[in-house]
Amino acid sequence: MLNKTLKVVETFASIQGESTHAGRLCFFIRLAGCNLACSYCDTVYARGEDCGTLRTIAELLDEVAASKIKLVEITGGEPALQANTVPLAEALLGNGYEVLMETNGSVRLDLFPPELKKIIDVKLPSSEMHEANDIVNYRFLREGDELKFVAGSVEDLEYAYSWIKRWGLDTLGVPLLFSAVFGKIEPAEIVEWLLEKKIPNSRMQLQMHKFIWHPDKRGV
Repeated sequence: MLNKTLKVVETFASIQGESTHAGRLCFFIRLAGCNLACSYCDTVYARGEDCGTLRTIAELLDEVAASKIKLVEITGGEPALQANTVPLAEALLGNGYEVLMETNGSVRLDLFPPELKKIIDVKLPSSEMHEANDIVNYRFLREGDELKFVAGSVEDLEYAYSWIKRWGLDTLGVPLLFSAVFGKIEPAEIVEWLLEKKIPNSRMQLQMHKFIWHPDKRGV
């Protein structure tokens, strides 16, 4: 298993900028390729099929070990597109790491180990990719998983509310994370909306890394 390869765009140590793990030291493995093209994508450089270099799972494990950080996030692009992301997650978990995976929610996730903590993006209309949401993935949610709603407008927020109610996402016991498309909607608007709706398990988040470093800076 350790000689299996994945196309990797970059690896780096930083802080976790989003999710309920925000602020924690984290080692990131960014995989290449994405099946979507969100209007606000901030990792366009990781979307193409020809980006990235082939790395073995063994090489990635060595990098993670050298970082001495116990929290690892697999991200992209869309990491679930690569078949060897499953054995990568299994290898990291088997070596005692706490593992997160950021995913766009359009690819089925049932083959991933249950110990993997999935952060699933629920696409809203301003992303122009909202028709790609795969509701089957809601069946696979477990404790430790999270759903993320990135809003660029009040219309996005209302769409999120109807989507949550339609599929009962506020009854699944997982955090519902709301954040702003950077520069498109004021975070205060989202807070006011959350105060109005009072959605169970909902919480506001900011992309912490974009306030610490320039929003376009890579590898942070």
